[in-house]
Amino acid sequence: MGGWAIAVHGGAGVDPNLPPQRQQQAKELLTRVLNLGISSLRSNASAIDVVELVVRELETDPLFNSGRGSALTEKGTVEMEASIMDGTKRRCGAVSGLTTVKNPISLARLVMDKSPHSYLAFSGAEDFARQQGVELVENEYFITPENVGMLKLAKEANTILFDYRIPTYDTCSAAIESPLVMNGLPINVYAPETVGCVVVDREGRCAAATSTGGLMNKMTGRIGDSPMIGAGTYACEVCGVSCTGEGEAIIRGTLAREVAAVMEYKGLGLQDAVDFVIKNRLDEGFAGLIAVSNTGEVAYGFNCNGMFRGCACEDGFMEVGIWE
Repeated sequence: MGGWAIAVHGGAGVDPNLPPQRQQQAKELLTRVLNLGISSLRSNASAIDVVELVVRELETDPLFNSGRGSALTEKGTVEMEASIMDGTKRRCGAVSGLTTVKNPISLARLVMDKSPHSYLAFSGAEDFARQQGVELVENEYFITPENVGMLKLAKEANTILFDYRIPTYDTCSAAIESPLVMNGLPINVYAPETVGCVVVDREGRCAAATSTGGLMNKMTGRIGDSPMIGAGTYACEVCGVSCTGEGEAIIRGTLAREVAAVMEYKGLGLQDAVDFVIKNRLDEGFAGLIAVSNTGEVAYGFNCNGMFRGCACEDGFMEVGIWE
């Protein structure tokens, strides 16, 4: 075994004019959660425990689009989703449509560990949360003034906003003249901020976790790639993968599973597998992903302006970045 490795992300597709202060805040948060994961791994925590711990921390901070600070639906509410996967036996848990669960990733873990199912959604997931005694809060807890302002922009521009923090009304208006497309329909701004973590521990066990609030001004009931095993999240004996970006494209390409598949069936190494999938499996979509292998490798890739990410290995390597 090559020792432990960890990677985190806070979303792919970053506004090139992102204010320096916002960039610094993102780097500081990524560094903090990366160090949290490193400390746990040095204490011999398991990969599955570390990915849950790190994503919980990201959900609790409103900087990225998960948990507190989640994007708002067209009705001004929050519907969150998350998934987690333990690669040792390919056990998994996923949740969607959460409105009161403070930490969706932990409910996904409970679905995996304490239910006979792999995926629970909406009222069924909320009922299960109450049965399990997880911490619940009012929907207003997740809504920030920033989100409310960005929802207003989205409605004025009559579009879905991917980057619900950065664009102004002027940038939305300009984008209408040359819109991007999702599933054949126009969208106007691209820069999601889903969060995720992948880990391989000292025993060579891989795990992955992903959590998001989805798209600003999304239709109520919309489910993206983040809770879909094999699309936004996947872990097996070979690797662990977490994706971020245009959910519909990630779903079509079963992006996370594809990384493992080309490693298993084409014999590619981790970084080559990531590069192959980003280049060949996204069609015209935009996305990024982070990955670890069971031999202690760490890799990432994206085909858009940037990706909030950080990674570290037991040999002392550590990196936090946004751009190429």
